[in-house]
Amino acid sequence: MKIEKIETFRTAVPLTKPFKTALRTVVTAESVIIKVTCESGIYGWGEAPPTLVITGDSLSSIEASIHQVLKPFLIGKNLLNYEVIFQGIQTILTRNSSAKAAVDMALYDCLAKHSRLPLYQYLGGYKDEMETDFTVSVNDVREMGEDAVSYIQQGFNVLKVKVGLGDSTLDIDRIREIRSRVGPDIKIRLDANQGWKPKEAANVIGKMEDLGLNIELVEQPVKAYDIEGLKLVTDSVETPIMADESVFTPKQAFDVLKTRSADLINIKLMKAGGIYQASIINQLAEICGVECMVGSMIETRIGITAAAHFAAAKKNITRFDFDAPLMLAKEIVEGGVRYSGRKMTFSEGNGLGISDVLLNDGEVLAK
Repeated sequence: MKIEKIETFRTAVPLTKPFKTALRTVVTAESVIIKVTCESGIYGWGEAPPTLVITGDSLSSIEASIHQVLKPFLIGKNLLNYEVIFQGIQTILTRNSSAKAAVDMALYDCLAKHSRLPLYQYLGGYKDEMETDFTVSVNDVREMGEDAVSYIQQGFNVLKVKVGLGDSTLDIDRIREIRSRVGPDIKIRLDANQGWKPKEAANVIGKMEDLGLNIELVEQPVKAYDIEGLKLVTDSVETPIMADESVFTPKQAFDVLKTRSADLINIKLMKAGGIYQASIINQLAEICGVECMVGSMIETRIGITAAAHFAAAKKNITRFDFDAPLMLAKEIVEGGVRYSGRKMTFSEGNGLGISDVLLNDGEVLAK
């Protein structure tokens, strides 16, 4: 099954509401869509959104990485020799994890189609449905409370609340407001997106514990490079701490796990460089008794579908952050993962189960 053609396309979809974190504000979901076609006629989809403040990837750098480096390496290779291919993707190009992820998921889409299986079954098939949280962007206290109530009314029972922007005492007010509005039974997990200093994080989380705000976990409270600071926070509080931006690679995961610097790890395909590397990270964490969440950037249903198939395939992945397509003002994908409120299931079909992709100019990309 030789790889015959690799194409890329740009897309941009407005969000229904600005997505705001301690790192950035997003109003439009931009992506590079990739289509890999094999000589057999089998084709696969991939996606890479630019996240300059996290991965360092732009639209142009993603396209350049694919066309100038990855495409020449892949064209003509037999995809059934996939160990050689996935190892090569990681070694011929350093960093550029989003471009690698887009290619990786498209290749896995092809492999699962060749095997006549949905991708989650090809990867292990642990479950065939899951539930996503929904993200509350960081805003003023009242607006965040209103947003939280709105999402609960839409059927979500786990909220991922963005904090870490501005005075940390304001974060306590934000969470007190949300907890008072949604009641005691809704799970609240926080994501500081590197917005606190280590002692500040320990202090803020400790105060939330004293107030009985019942936080499920806190994600990436300190700077990505500050593993010692991350460990300080983890050791200082009862609330579980999750590493996100601190873990891109299996080596970084190993360092966090070896030092017990976090209680949980958030895997994202765009950080890991795709499913192949993400699987290694998950296996390392599972060996160490550390559960994982799979999350995403602001992506369309192409990238989210790939991440969801990977997450569903693995027992050790116990939390799911896949709300990004629900934030988009329009849908560009036919097929892929399906939503019914917080519940997610997979469409009929092999691979990712995606049939068509609609570009901004109305062009439909299909077989």
